[in-house]
Amino acid sequence: MSHFFRFLAALGLMLGLFSEAADPIKIVLVAGTVKEVDKPGHHDYTGGCEVMKHLLEQTKGVSVSYIKEGWPQGETVFDDANAIVFYTDGGGKQAYLASPERITVIQKQIDRGVGLVSIHQAVEFPPQLAKQAGEWMGAVYNKVLSGRGHWDSKHETFPEHPVTRGVTPWALNDGWLNRFKFDTGMAGVTPAVWSGKEHLGSPKGGTKDVVSWTFDHADGGHSFNFSGLDAHFAWEFEGARKLMTNGILWAAKADIPESGAPCAADKALVDSLETPRTAPPKKAKK
Repeated sequence: MSHFFRFLAALGLMLGLFSEAADPIKIVLVAGTVKEVDKPGHHDYTGGCEVMKHLLEQTKGVSVSYIKEGWPQGETVFDDANAIVFYTDGGGKQAYLASPERITVIQKQIDRGVGLVSIHQAVEFPPQLAKQAGEWMGAVYNKVLSGRGHWDSKHETFPEHPVTRGVTPWALNDGWLNRFKFDTGMAGVTPAVWSGKEHLGSPKGGTKDVVSWTFDHADGGHSFNFSGLDAHFAWEFEGARKLMTNGILWAAKADIPESGAPCAADKALVDSLETPRTAPPKKAKK
């Protein structure tokens, strides 16, 4: 090979590396407000986002921005994001649904193809925003008809999808929301995890027991949703970590390896990222 062609090859490699470095996959994690007085590990949105940041940064080319208290001081943080993750309270307590102006900010991002990830109670939109929920997530949580609660759940069966690559079984007692209303035919929706009091984590529970799903928007955008992770200790399970990491990266339209995205962590790390809390006073025995 001549010196000239070697120079072109080297230049091409350098430009490729520069392009990769200049265009990272940017994920914005938004944590809801954590109550100072509460059961340790309960609704630990900031601790959970710390774990997610640790997991996502194990994938080369991923850049993570982390927002606390439900909404950023500068909304431009969303403008170059590939995916936005909300791990918050729900039912209208979401800071990003607090005003028409904020909803417009998120809608603008979704319209340009940004992925949306909703975790735990963030999947529950208030009734007046049911149309928005259906368009953003592909499902609506109805406070009267839908379900919620804590129960043992064992997850062993997963459909073939990029978000389930490398996901291993796990079992725990977690807090769930289920019985979502999906569009007829579940257009664009792929169930990923099921959980219910009768069938536990089995797909036999059908549509009513879907607690995690992907949603392909008609315009090509991605949404990933998971109604569990009520408890911080759920991050100790590799299967749950793998699913969440895959799901967030899939929402950002990143390539997911056949073995799934890296998600190394152990109990010590998960425990170290738990938000310190003051336990509520014990109720007096009657």
